[in-house]
Amino acid sequence: MEESLNYLKEQFTLPEVDIRTYSPLVLAYIGDGIYELVVRTVLVGRGNRQANALHRRASSYVRAAAQAAMAEALLPELTGEETAVYKRGRNAKTVSMAKHATMHDYRHATGFEALMGYLYLTGQTRRLIDLVKLGMERTEGLP
Repeated sequence: MEESLNYLKEQFTLPEVDIRTYSPLVLAYIGDGIYELVVRTVLVGRGNRQANALHRRASSYVRAAAQAAMAEALLPELTGEETAVYKRGRNAKTVSMAKHATMHDYRHATGFEALMGYLYLTGQTRRLIDLVKLGMERTEGLP
């Protein structure tokens, strides 16, 4: 994915930016998409199933409660920098909240998504994948 991100930046002439200047909610925005892409890739790679079955399984991983549980399970493994990004996302003030989530879960899920976005945008895809795998193992097991 690192090569793909560099290629994307080249093709669209995206400037280099200091990732620390991004709002944690912007990191969470892209992190949400990247995390879902990783989950969908794992599920599709595990076997050809009906799209509806894949969607239901993916939803069990991308809902706020599951992301919050994953974040809690991963906290001891995070570096100081990763923990700081997670906390910035968790503590960010949002104007809306998911319909089917508690405020606690929503905030922790936002922190998790911010971490995913940070790792992706800084080219740390291998670390992102390792954390997702570990989080899945610690929370529900691999799909």
